[in-house]
Amino acid sequence: MSSPEIASLSWGHMKVKGCSSSYKDCKVWPGGSRAWDWRETGTDHHPGVQPADLEEVLKKGVELLIIGRGMSEALQVPASTLDFVKQNGVDVRVFQTEKAVAEYNKMAGQGAKVGGVFHSTC
Repeated sequence: MSSPEIASLSWGHMKVKGCSSSYKDCKVWPGGSRAWDWRETGTDHHPGVQPADLEEVLKKGVELLIIGRGMSEALQVPASTLDFVKQNGVDVRVFQTEKAVAEYNKMAGQGAKVGGVFHSTC
């Protein structure tokens, strides 16, 4: 299973290749994607991305996780969350969302087992 390409990104709107719906924030992994609903885990810009936000993607067998912090990088990523990813044996990279999507698509295009969580607004 390959990681699906992110076909487009604009403020508040993301499209994943092969998926009929669009997302505001999304999670992607080899073979799939879905909306990233912050209400499921009580996530907010502060303290930011929680381990619970990432567990689903990590369980999909990814070797690299890319986190998009938003267009203005308002979404925080605590060190404890990065430690959680690394403790699961997964490399992690954090970027502003446009750069995160570019890095994700590059790695997916090279056949990497890459997953990501992306915030498409602030």
